[in-house]
Amino acid sequence: MKHIAAIALSGMFILSCGPQDNINFVTDNIIPAPQSIVAGDGTFKVAGAGISVSEDMDAMSVAAIEKFAGRLGKVTGRKSRVCTGLKEHGISFCTDSTMGRESYRIDISARSARITAADFHGVLYAIQTIGQMLPVEYYGDTTVRDALWKLPCLTIEDAPRYHYRGMHLDVARHFFSADEVKRYLDLMAMHKMNTFHWHLTDDQGWRVEIRKYPRLTEYGSIRKQTIVGHHNDPMHKVNGNIYDNTPYGGYYTQDEIRDVVAYADSLGITVIPEIDMPGHMVAALAAYPEMGCTGGPYEVRCTWAIADEALCPGKEATFTFIEDVLTEIMELFPSEIIHIGGDECRKQFWENCPDCQRLIRKLGLRSDSRFTKEQYLQCYVTDRVQKFLAEHGRTLMGWDEIIEGDISKDAVVMYWRPGRSRMPANDGFRTVMVPAPYFYFDYYQSEHLDLEPLSIGGFIPIEKTYSYEPEEEVDPEHLDKILGVQANLWTEFISDRVNMYYNLLPRMDALSEIQWCEKGKRDFERFKKALVHQMQAYDIMDYPYSRAVFGEYGIPEKFKQEME
Repeated sequence: MKHIAAIALSGMFILSCGPQDNINFVTDNIIPAPQSIVAGDGTFKVAGAGISVSEDMDAMSVAAIEKFAGRLGKVTGRKSRVCTGLKEHGISFCTDSTMGRESYRIDISARSARITAADFHGVLYAIQTIGQMLPVEYYGDTTVRDALWKLPCLTIEDAPRYHYRGMHLDVARHFFSADEVKRYLDLMAMHKMNTFHWHLTDDQGWRVEIRKYPRLTEYGSIRKQTIVGHHNDPMHKVNGNIYDNTPYGGYYTQDEIRDVVAYADSLGITVIPEIDMPGHMVAALAAYPEMGCTGGPYEVRCTWAIADEALCPGKEATFTFIEDVLTEIMELFPSEIIHIGGDECRKQFWENCPDCQRLIRKLGLRSDSRFTKEQYLQCYVTDRVQKFLAEHGRTLMGWDEIIEGDISKDAVVMYWRPGRSRMPANDGFRTVMVPAPYFYFDYYQSEHLDLEPLSIGGFIPIEKTYSYEPEEEVDPEHLDKILGVQANLWTEFISDRVNMYYNLLPRMDALSEIQWCEKGKRDFERFKKALVHQMQAYDIMDYPYSRAVFGEYGIPEKFKQEME
């Protein structure tokens, strides 16, 4: 098979190349590629090397270094001790506050490996880079004494292009345990990502405990059944019924949320929660129907189609509910940014709701050539929530629908609809680039649909993801408004961990290079070669992944058995 042949070929390179070629090969394994690599001569022996840290090193960095030392000791069979106070030989870590944030430098000679980092994040990223230059057994849990535990002599200077480097996970449509979310975070850390966008609520399920509103999880977290296949798709009917007739649910306790947030923090990852509003709120309405325009009854949705129902802004009690929920969310998540969704909010119930129309008249809202008065009512909702968050030192984030109308430029906008929405950065909004045609990782990775797991549709091969350039749609004078890039993993058709990682990998690798590498510095052929090493690591760590880039399609047999 092509994938196996590629891995075998990489092994031939390691065995046959001379020292200088071996250095080039090893550094070509690094994803995302560093900004600068200068090769030297010789190698540095890692197994058993002592590790020293500067006396001013912060506690979180020291903890990360000790974890690195523990991994080295486990896989090499020779313990690496960590001591305070820099040593001339061995591996040493120090900080330099004059460096740019998240940056690092690695200087390796035959006698020492010296890592200088700007901050905690720089320390983490240097460790990730070192790991990728070591034999792939570094990622395993067994001791392999006869592996080539050496690093090439070189100098690497590295820093990210964008500060916001995100990955999203939807757990509302299908739920993933806190432990599996941690595994997801591990992958993000491996790719030097620093922001986890956690989509916690939607029409199909409410996944976070809110103590003031217990029915949100008692009722809103459970749907009575789930649609099978695509909506109204006769090919996927079961006994003439398109539903599985099986209750589905799950949610995170507040203690589990805190645990995940703390774990992410140890990996240098900020967790941004999303509580979608005022649309995508049917699960909440099922629990508290009085928050809707009609009073219900409502039912947690069993299909994936966009719901017409939304929260009723004409009732002041709705804003009490929103603020109460967000208060508990802010207690759980220290992130400066809180995501409120704001997308795909249908307004037909607002058009016929006496309470909503009364508020529209009170506010003096009118339809114009750009938007309806109901759209301006959504702007009113967004504005109130934004001011509430600002009072608590937080910043509102939403999908690009939130700029359809007039809202404060203090909001951060996720641009996901190229060609269908205004470019937020050009309007002066801080923007995270999330264009669906490149970064919706629930789309198919190949056109061999008979071999691929059922997906929502679309086609995003890794080559297309890798080709994306964030600056293309932004006017030159507004380039500073681009905060970074993110990809989304929606889970309507992703119900298990195998399918999740299969859809994610290796497109996540392509995303990481867009987030990290400077404009014009990416090279797909180099990247494709680096994927061979990366995939070997995924094999060892038991992460399923697609091999479509190497001409193989479908989930590997061993993982298919796990799904059964």
